[in-house]
Amino acid sequence: MTEKDCFTMKDQQRQEAASEGICLPEVSFSTFVLSLNASALVHLGILEDPGTGQKAKNLALGKQTIDILALLEEKTRGNLTTEEDGLLKNLLYDLRLVYVREKY
Repeated sequence: MTEKDCFTMKDQQRQEAASEGICLPEVSFSTFVLSLNASALVHLGILEDPGTGQKAKNLALGKQTIDILALLEEKTRGNLTTEEDGLLKNLLYDLRLVYVREKY
């Protein structure tokens, strides 16, 4: 499969999703980081779980997701745009504050 085939497949997936009434965002570093942020907020009991519609805390999973974001920050240092770097730093700061507040 060539790189062109991959792009075509992504476009086809978006078209299929759109035909089902689902709007998928473009896949980027920022959307990836934001999805991890949302997962952490669900695990920390701040957002409702989309599957159940209920809030439930699982601090261990929340901490693990924060740790994954911290790992991404470390491993991508020097390779991000100013906006991506700022987004990641701000999300980590906010999530760490939420984690401490929910834990204690």
